Amino acid sequence: MDVSQFLAQPLAARLAVMGKDGHPTVRPVWFLFEDKTFWWLTGSSYSRLQDLLAIDPRVALVVDSCDLTTGQVLAVTARGKAVVHALDPQRAVRKLTKYLGPAAERWPSRFQDALTDPTTRLVSLQPTHDLVLRDMSYDPPGK
Repeated sequence: MDVSQFLAQPLAARLAVMGKDGHPTVRPVWFLFEDKTFWWLTGSSYSRLQDLLAIDPRVALVVDSCDLTTGQVLAVTARGKAVVHALDPQRAVRKLTKYLGPAAERWPSRFQDALTDPTTRLVSLQPTHDLVLRDMSYDPPGK
C-alpha cells in the first residue's frame, strides 16, 4: 500500500495546533487528501479551529491505523502551515462522501447544513516534507 492508498481510507487524522493558552491542543478531523494536500472543514458548527489558526497557522497532523488482530500498524505524519480558504462545495462534498457515503440525503443534518453554513471554510495543509507511510507492524502474540 502506498501513501495515497492509505490516505484514501476513511481514517481520522489528529491535528495538533497551538491553543490560545499557549499549550498545544489536538483535534480529530476528517480529511481529504488531494494533490499532495490535506483538506478539512472548519466553521462555527465544527470548532473554533479557524480562530486558533489565525493566531498560529503551524500544525502537525498524524493519520494512523492499528489492527491488533493482524498486528498491522501504519502511520503518516505531516507538518506545515495551515491555510483557511473559502468553502469549495465540490471538494467539501468529496470529503464528506469519503466518510458518509454518496447518499447526501442520508447524512446527518449537521453535515448537510455545513455545506450551506456561511461560516464553513476549508483548511489546507501542504506538508513541508515528502510523506512516508511508516510501517510499524508486528507479529501479534499467539500467531
